[in-house]
Amino acid sequence: MSTSMLAAVGSGGIVGFMLGLLGGGGSILATPLLLYVVGVSQPHIAIGTGALAVSVNAFANFASHAIKGHVWWRCAVVFSALGVLGALGGSSLGKAMNGDRLIFLFGILMMVVGVVMLKPGKPASAGSRPVDLRMCAITAGVALTAGAVSGFFGIGGGFLIVPGLMLATGMPMINAIGTSLLAVGAFGMATALNYASSGFVDLRLAAEFIGGGIVGGVIGMLLATRLSSYKNILNRLFAALIFAVAGYILYRNWGL
Repeated sequence: MSTSMLAAVGSGGIVGFMLGLLGGGGSILATPLLLYVVGVSQPHIAIGTGALAVSVNAFANFASHAIKGHVWWRCAVVFSALGVLGALGGSSLGKAMNGDRLIFLFGILMMVVGVVMLKPGKPASAGSRPVDLRMCAITAGVALTAGAVSGFFGIGGGFLIVPGLMLATGMPMINAIGTSLLAVGAFGMATALNYASSGFVDLRLAAEFIGGGIVGGVIGMLLATRLSSYKNILNRLFAALIFAVAGYILYRNWGL
């Protein structure tokens, strides 16, 4: 196994491990790992390739939630369809922006995600809401916004989608997580296809990254049950890691 392949598989393993252990947030590390560990020279290729890896991982996790009956299918399909429009628009804007400047903004986003990770409390559901004009308008707004952010940065966007679904529909947390994964996969795939149309996706690298992510995800899930009592501590440690990576990104791209 070559050094570059080992770096790609190992980086994918780290992302998969974090996702399996914590249940979310790990995909935010995909782009920095591709840039600074694997050695991808172009930020747009790192974002496009990372978006494809995030999409495949999300669809894999979505299947397990669907089997368990955690998905609100009508909401999932409508939310995903609307959000894909936002993802296509956001990814087109991202492709047009200077790559280093885009990565700098990505570092700022990581700071925001780190703050979110420091808040372990889960918002309570207000109960299922009636399907009226207000609910539809809120759902459409959240879907378009989450899709645009996901497409612009090439991330999953689950940290926006899950609370957004709960706000718009009142669905329970477990259903919001399961339902969101279809949207995360759809947004990531739309972003990846848009980037691929401009030659910004490395399929071989994506395959290596995804392969490592599968193995890491299995290990993370196996450890998750044993370390469940330490979930809040793990979230804080992961938030600290995100802050450190974000700080490095901002340092590397400051003034660009």
